[in-house]
Amino acid sequence: MALAELFAVAMVVAVCAALMAGYPVALTLGGVSLACAALGHLLGLMDFGILGALPQRIYGVITNEVLLAVPLFMFMGVMLERAGIAEDLLETMGRLFGPLRGGLGISAVIVGTLLAAAKGVVGATTVTLGLIMLPTMLRFGYDRRLAAGTVAATSTLAQIFPPATVLILLGDQLGNSYQAAQLAKGIFAPRALTVSDLFAGALVPGLALVALYLLFLIAVAFIRPEASPALPRDANGAKGFAFAGRLIAALVAPLALIAAVLGSILGGVATPTEAGSIGAVGAVLLAARKGALGAALKPVVEKTTQIVGMIFLILIGATAFSLVFRALGGDVMVERALTDLPGGTDGAILTVMLAMFLLGFVMDAFEIIFVVVPIVAPPLLQMPGVDPVWLGVMMAMNLQTSYMHPPLGPTLFFLRSVAPPEITTRDIYIGIIPFVLIQLCALVVLWFWPGLATGLPHLLYGR
Repeated sequence: MALAELFAVAMVVAVCAALMAGYPVALTLGGVSLACAALGHLLGLMDFGILGALPQRIYGVITNEVLLAVPLFMFMGVMLERAGIAEDLLETMGRLFGPLRGGLGISAVIVGTLLAAAKGVVGATTVTLGLIMLPTMLRFGYDRRLAAGTVAATSTLAQIFPPATVLILLGDQLGNSYQAAQLAKGIFAPRALTVSDLFAGALVPGLALVALYLLFLIAVAFIRPEASPALPRDANGAKGFAFAGRLIAALVAPLALIAAVLGSILGGVATPTEAGSIGAVGAVLLAARKGALGAALKPVVEKTTQIVGMIFLILIGATAFSLVFRALGGDVMVERALTDLPGGTDGAILTVMLAMFLLGFVMDAFEIIFVVVPIVAPPLLQMPGVDPVWLGVMMAMNLQTSYMHPPLGPTLFFLRSVAPPEITTRDIYIGIIPFVLIQLCALVVLWFWPGLATGLPHLLYGR
């Protein structure tokens, strides 16, 4: 291994060490990159002038039309949360399924799926479900660990369910990597990979994951009925035409908005960015219909700006990291290492998946997407038989798992911050284990049946 490549490895180690020490992600990526570029120039390992390409790359990030979907979907999700629409859904579905054994858990999964499709943000979904559903489940005798695990696992569906922010960012990075891989193979009219392809690819695995969660909760309700009791009839009040009217009022508008957004993308009527604008306007109209627009608009704009600023600052830092890493020959080293692994294509993909899973202990999903994917995806996509949609969905589901596995899964910390005092950190960690196992089983199934991810894109777009 050349000295420059060893320096590239040291650069990665320095970033991980700084992150574990608690330094801000974006500043760590940018600071370590600049320091390594200066030191590498002094040692004669690279030319510092390569950073002259950084402003143009940053400009390309800021003007990327695909990434414009991120603030639009963020705005949509935060508006639905602040306007109280999510609370209406939770209350209504809880009253509908409450009389069934395990009904509150089923309600949490169904509403969590709807919120995932409407918000696309894990943190917001976790806080909403944790504040509303978790105390209700405890009040009616649910096992603390089962309740905490159900809410935590359901919240992470926002990582895999379209229009998840993770899918948008992953689709953009994989699209660039797929074009680079085809050009490296001598294909000078490369086929594009779009965010819409990834949305379509993630839909069936996402729904399958929801079905597995529901089957688990139903099994627990029959095996351990004391862990998930039914609500008494007088507690849920789910009867008569009045409740039917409430159910329709709570469900129709959000479902129509979700159908309009996802339907326009999957049907090829609108790009994800255009569909994001539909979602943002629709969320504003729903908030106005509830009379909550005046109170919600300012906090929604502030929260959206904060989250989007954080994402793009990380992306700029990751752009600097990627530029310096490639200047040191790190990309060639990674390609050579993946090619030389035993097991060929399967061995390379399995190694990358394991590395991404382990990196989830110290890095956020956005950081992994911006730093790791641009390095490992091009050599993987040059290997025979690797479908970019399948690879993207596998990565997204893997990142989703990293969000929920102990001890450092971000979802667990989000839930800990809003959980009632009687729920301990130990309860959350133990409660999430069955769902992590379900998630890993889903990854194994997707590995052996890639058609779950590629079937719908092939049907819709003929890819």
